[in-house]
Amino acid sequence: MALRKDSKWRLLLVDSKFDEFNRLAGEEAPDLESCDLRGLDLSKANLSKANLRSAYLRYADLRGLDLFYADMDGASIHEAKISGVRFPPSLAPDEISMSLHLGTRMRARKTS
Repeated sequence: MALRKDSKWRLLLVDSKFDEFNRLAGEEAPDLESCDLRGLDLSKANLSKANLRSAYLRYADLRGLDLFYADMDGASIHEAKISGVRFPPSLAPDEISMSLHLGTRMRARKTS
């Protein structure tokens, strides 16, 4: 699967334009599906309702983020910094742990 690098949302994060990113995130959910976010400091970004499906977050700094309403199905967080992260309830703790330590893509539980 090819990772996206041309998303307007991703470019704002790469350039550390958190004020603009967060302003726009207040108007619409950030679409970061399949984006390459490896190694980025995302701790100042409003990702609470972001589409992070299949996003690649290896080595990313996610500390303190509220991702409760984010869609993280298929995302990988291998070796990311996750202290204080509030993950979506659709992700089982073992899915998060395997992704963090082994680099697997997380599988969200289906809700009825």
